[in-house]
Amino acid sequence: MEFGIEIPTGKTFDAVALGLNAVDHLIVVPHYPGFNSKVPFLSHTLAPGGQCATAMVTLARLGMRARYIGKVGSDDLGAVQIRSLESEGVESTGVTVVEGAASQIAFIVVDQTSGERTVIWHRDERLMIESAEVDAAAVTSGRVLHLDGHNVAASIKAASYAREAGIPTVLDIDNIYEGSEGLLPLIDFLISSTSFPLRITEETDLRTALKKLSEMTGSLFVAATLGREGVLAYFRGEYIYSPAFTIDCRDTTG
Repeated sequence: MEFGIEIPTGKTFDAVALGLNAVDHLIVVPHYPGFNSKVPFLSHTLAPGGQCATAMVTLARLGMRARYIGKVGSDDLGAVQIRSLESEGVESTGVTVVEGAASQIAFIVVDQTSGERTVIWHRDERLMIESAEVDAAAVTSGRVLHLDGHNVAASIKAASYAREAGIPTVLDIDNIYEGSEGLLPLIDFLISSTSFPLRITEETDLRTALKKLSEMTGSLFVAATLGREGVLAYFRGEYIYSPAFTIDCRDTTG
C-alpha cells in the first residue's frame, strides 16, 4: 500500500521505539480457573516482551535496524530483558537501569482451548520515562518513531521531535491515559484495540468511530485490530478491511 508520505533516508536505524518492556510469565492452563479454585498448568515460559520492545525485536528478525529506548529495574529480570534485546540484534544503549526499581512483570494465563489470555501485571512507578529524559538525537535516529501510549509526556516530546524532523510516527495504543489528547494529533499511523476508537469518540459503530478519530487527530491512517476477525482501517476517506489468518490459536499474547 502506498501512503503518500515521505520517509527519510540516511538514518542509523529503520525504526526507533520509546515505551514499555516487560518480562512475561506465560502459564498455559487446560481451562481458565473459576473463582476460589485450583487448576494444574500445562506449561510455563519466561519470555521478555512489552509492546515497544516486542515491536523492535520483530523488525530486527525481519532484517531491519531497530533501536529500543526504555527503562528496566536493577534486578535479574531487567538483565534478562537487556540480554534478550541484544541477542535479537536490537540496539539497546537507550535502555536505562533504574537502581532499586523492579522491572515490569506480567503473569499471563493462557486458556489452551481458545488461546485467549488474561494478563496480571505490575509496573514500578520509577520506570516512568520523564519528558526531560527524552533525547532528541536518539528519538530521531530512525526512519520511523514507534510509541505505545504510555509515558505520555515523554511520548509527546518524542513525537514532537519526530514531527520537527519529518519522521513518521506510529502509535500502538489500547487505553486512554491522562494527557493522551495531546499525543494523538502528533501521530501519523494510529493502531488501536477494538474498543479504543469507540471509547474516545463515544460512538457505538466502529466505522463511524474510526472516521471520527481520524478527523479528531488528523492521523493519516487509523486502524483497530479485531482479534480473530482481522483489522479494520480508515485511510483517506476509505475503509480497508483485512481478515485475520486462519490459524490454530495457541496464545493471543502476541
